[in-house]
Amino acid sequence: MEDLHAVGGTPAVLKYMLESGYLHGDCMTVTGKTMEENLAELPGLSPGQEVIGSFLSPIKPTGHIAILNGNLCPEGAVGKITGKEGTRFVGPAKCFDAEEDLMVACQTDHESLRGCVIVIRYEGPKGGPGMKEMLNPTSVIMGLGLGQEVALITDGRFSGGSHGFCVGHVAPEAQVGGPIGLVNDGDMITIDAESLEMAVDVSDEEMKARRDAWTAPPLKYTRGTMHRYIKTVSSAKYGCVTDE
Repeated sequence: MEDLHAVGGTPAVLKYMLESGYLHGDCMTVTGKTMEENLAELPGLSPGQEVIGSFLSPIKPTGHIAILNGNLCPEGAVGKITGKEGTRFVGPAKCFDAEEDLMVACQTDHESLRGCVIVIRYEGPKGGPGMKEMLNPTSVIMGLGLGQEVALITDGRFSGGSHGFCVGHVAPEAQVGGPIGLVNDGDMITIDAESLEMAVDVSDEEMKARRDAWTAPPLKYTRGTMHRYIKTVSSAKYGCVTDE
């Protein structure tokens, strides 16, 4: 942020985006002026600066956010995949029904996670409740030196500080019987940011049998505001809204 500030800061980036056709200059803002009017008198990026790249020579052809689909996420998932860790990961599932369970495993037997797709579930809008962010698990995984060795998927979410091969917002969530809640340890999972697919190698027939045998775990709140939230919140696909 200090480096960005030194070359013009966010206003200079906005001005560059406007000049390149990536902002609606006529958009009204809280200043009472349009975006174009706000930026008109401000300086642009410092000449020769190397902090902000250009649209003409991007670091990579696509952004790092990949919207995935497949039999593991029929309502979609959000992959945060920069490319540093590759764009495809295949490995056996290692399942945890809470963030805290993974944290314990990292302390006791983290080598067993190497090469796996870590699945953290029951952390979604209803299961969390509130769709907790998984910053602690990703931080521990990176700290253990497993950043290039594992992928992590969850029906929770990630913050901007998370990095590694991460996929969140997996929907439907486990609490409502989504496929992420039906995955067993050892099931092979493929995450492909190029084909935009996330799938588990389990037949439709087997998945149906697992769903028929599945029972939802007790809700973490049975009264009060949080219970009301759980009962009304929608899928991550629809923005976790509660007023529809």
